[in-house]
Amino acid sequence: MRATTIHAPYDMRVEEVPEPMVQLPTDAIVRVLRSCICGSDLWAYRGEAARQPGQRIGHEFLGVVEETGAAVTGVRRGDLVVAPFMWSDGVCEYCRDGLTTSCVHGGFWGSVGYDGGQGEAVRVPFADGTLVQLPKEAASDDHLLSALLTLSDVLGTGHHAALGAGVRKGSTVAVVGDGAVGLCAVLAAKRLGAERIIALGRHEVRTDIARRFGATDVVAERGEAAVEAVRELTRGQGAHCVVEAVGTEQSMSTAVNITRDGGAIGFVGVPHGSGTGLDLGVMFDRNIALRGGVAPVRAYIPELLPDVLDGTIDPSPVFDMTVGLEGVPEGYKAMDERTALKVLVTG
Repeated sequence: MRATTIHAPYDMRVEEVPEPMVQLPTDAIVRVLRSCICGSDLWAYRGEAARQPGQRIGHEFLGVVEETGAAVTGVRRGDLVVAPFMWSDGVCEYCRDGLTTSCVHGGFWGSVGYDGGQGEAVRVPFADGTLVQLPKEAASDDHLLSALLTLSDVLGTGHHAALGAGVRKGSTVAVVGDGAVGLCAVLAAKRLGAERIIALGRHEVRTDIARRFGATDVVAERGEAAVEAVRELTRGQGAHCVVEAVGTEQSMSTAVNITRDGGAIGFVGVPHGSGTGLDLGVMFDRNIALRGGVAPVRAYIPELLPDVLDGTIDPSPVFDMTVGLEGVPEGYKAMDERTALKVLVTG
């Protein structure tokens, strides 16, 4: 089969690799219908996250079950399924607590020795704990498939951020970051009943999507100017609920400085370039809570899936470029150059 591999910074290839096979009774083989490129994939692409030459990549996909191991009972051949960005056994203490990303048997797609989502097929460990069944008729609906694919990562991650920020009915929310996760956090905040949503972003195409998703205000400034703008919009106090969806030192500093005293930050931006850390004294003095981390999206899919299926929320606009598998290297280049927000990969 064909799969995307990374060989060096900026060196992405689509190569012939061995077809995946059931290795353990708990495995399933999924033939990929849709996958995509994540902003976090760009850290490997740019050489800022180590990868071995030839390692697989991609952690968001949905597809059709092709084969199952003898112990798999939750899905069967022919089922349409979505996979969260980490596999999990579904039965350990962490999984039972809803923290599937800390599963004692869990792992990340594209790890050394494992398939990545940006390929034609994937061996799925612990299929019963990992895969979520989707209505079979969705396989013939391109628009719905795109929306459902966001359940594998960005929609659940945006939801995790909104929960971490304490978003509730009537709240004022500020979202730092106009990438796919930040935009999904806007959508999640609206879904949870936020009354005012301030989106921080400089790219008009992206902030237009933010408005479509429910943003009531857009702040294009950065740094101190952004802080002043948000405070001006909030009677000088800042927002009770703030999402940090970038992961840089500057973005976290902005998040802290636009949070109202007694408020909370939901952080889901993968940290990079933040070695000097946070000033905990500021957070202590102003009673600011910090919650977030790697989103346990497997735990959120059952809650979010019905709203995607009935159209209550439609996260599909985060995909603004579509390529076939052979076009994945071009997709990485487009996202790296910010000419694409998020690239959809068709099977």
